[in-house]
Amino acid sequence: MAQDATQLVYGLDDVPPPSRAALAAIQHVLASIVGIATPSLIIGAALGLGEHVPYLLAMSFFVSGVATFIQCRRIGPVGSGLLSLQGTSFAFLGAILAAGLAVKNAGGTPEDMLAMIFGLCLAGCVVEIVLAQFLDRLKRIVTPTVTGIVITVIGLSLVQSAFTDFAGGANAGDALGSPLNLAIGSIVIAVILAMSFAGPQILRISAIMIGLVAGTVLSSFFGMVSLASLSGAQFFALPVPFRYGLDFDFGLFVPIAFLYLVTAIETSGDLTANSIVSGQPVEGPVYLQRIKGGILGDGVNSGIAAIFNTFPNTTFSQNNGVIQMTGVASRHVGLWVAGFLVVMGLFPVVGAFFLVIPKPVLGGATLVLFGTIAVAGIRILASEPIDQRRVYIMAVSFGLSLGVILVPAATQHLPDLLRQVVATPITLAGLSAIVLSLAIPAGRKPIPETDETQPSAAGPA
Repeated sequence: MAQDATQLVYGLDDVPPPSRAALAAIQHVLASIVGIATPSLIIGAALGLGEHVPYLLAMSFFVSGVATFIQCRRIGPVGSGLLSLQGTSFAFLGAILAAGLAVKNAGGTPEDMLAMIFGLCLAGCVVEIVLAQFLDRLKRIVTPTVTGIVITVIGLSLVQSAFTDFAGGANAGDALGSPLNLAIGSIVIAVILAMSFAGPQILRISAIMIGLVAGTVLSSFFGMVSLASLSGAQFFALPVPFRYGLDFDFGLFVPIAFLYLVTAIETSGDLTANSIVSGQPVEGPVYLQRIKGGILGDGVNSGIAAIFNTFPNTTFSQNNGVIQMTGVASRHVGLWVAGFLVVMGLFPVVGAFFLVIPKPVLGGATLVLFGTIAVAGIRILASEPIDQRRVYIMAVSFGLSLGVILVPAATQHLPDLLRQVVATPITLAGLSAIVLSLAIPAGRKPIPETDETQPSAAGPA
């Protein structure tokens, strides 16, 4: 079920004025900048990459810009043609760290680790590229039930990190959950909601940015704004293909190859949610063509990422929330987003300005955005009658996926490969929904919409 196009300020093919397009694009960048940067920072710290981290960080922004352009512009069959932002994927963190540590433990240098990682990722992107060619034959898998479950879990799983930031951030220590952090995050939410329903279109389009700016200014009076990220920022970074070379090991390749399969499922969910909030169909040939092109773009863009020395890319869920909040679904805005990200990659000092936003401010904004993603998934699930079969598919899928969020230690004794699969809630939700959809026969009658605690209206026979 697509969103009513009349609720949009600018539809998919509309071309907003430059000022409004740039304003909407900046909000997409603000919503995604931490997500793009964090994987590189985590990998760099865990593997001890030291002096290479600033360059890896710069390339993550540069490639995200190139990949976003391809995804939004659609070049031939590659790309969805939707306002869909690409960024560094978190799904590969475990497998990438395992590959890097294996090389490090064998006496490899940081350059050797990066050569292995980028070689594995470049080979693995072929899995997603090939899978995209057969997507139209997988209609039994890409169903509203499966995509609705995946989208809902994407939103719910992201809320955890958003609420952590809302309370002060993972590194807040004793300050986590302090009244000041909670108050600032709440004020950001209130400002965003006020701007979204204030009336004038320009306020709705800029609601997220206004909330972030207001929250950052307010935080500065309490000494919460640090400019440390500016002092160490590199001014210019030149993209150099294959800077670290390429290496390959089949044993390390298997988990990464499987994760490309998993991200294809996640991408189909992201793009379905994007279609909904953009007022586009979520069934039929146009929809399948967009999903196919988007997954193909995911694979191609991850190959470009490996070539330009950064980690696999995927579609970003949070930007669907930005579309719904601002009412701007124009893919023309995606070209502005791409331009901003490329500039941030070439001039890392520009991107560093965005990193000064305090965690509670960012958490307040992302809490709203991620919540709207979950709502988009619920709308998909509600678009079809909920019979007994769908009830149990949803019940088991939600139960398992939310279970690993609430009790992450439950998977700690599983083999590494299996743990990397089931410990990720989005992956577990998608795989369980697919397996159950194929295993449970269709044809059950819908559950009657009556209060089962009351006697039957018909009375005894």
